[in-house]
Amino acid sequence: MNGYLKKHTEALVKDVGIEAACRLTGKSKATLGRYYSLDDEHSDRFMPINAVAALEAASSHPHVTSALAELRGVHLDGDLSRRNSQGGINSDVITLSQRFAMLMAEYNQSIEDGVISVNEAKRLLGETLELQKILVEMKLHLEEEAG
Repeated sequence: MNGYLKKHTEALVKDVGIEAACRLTGKSKATLGRYYSLDDEHSDRFMPINAVAALEAASSHPHVTSALAELRGVHLDGDLSRRNSQGGINSDVITLSQRFAMLMAEYNQSIEDGVISVNEAKRLLGETLELQKILVEMKLHLEEEAG
């Protein structure tokens, strides 16, 4: 569970950008790095909830909130992909690459033991569905630009 939360904390910081994350949270790069470090010396360090809230308000996806919900077996339902719908194709490509990176990170963690559990498969499915939504948005933007 700790590694899962740390992975999503890292995704949140990278989504917002390290410099912006420092400004939004008032934390240093080193401190933010400790929140998602997998080193034993930082295993019990987690980002404060007010920092998570500030970063998620600026991010493309509520990474940590979604991870916490998944750990409880809850699925968050909302059209979060629409937040980027005004950005056009460039924004879509950035969002697509971020989500694909999250899918690959999820896959790497899931396959670590050589078996993909039911919960891991559900998380992978969730990531693929998010990718699909982004691709639909991308298609709509391309059709719009093509006239």
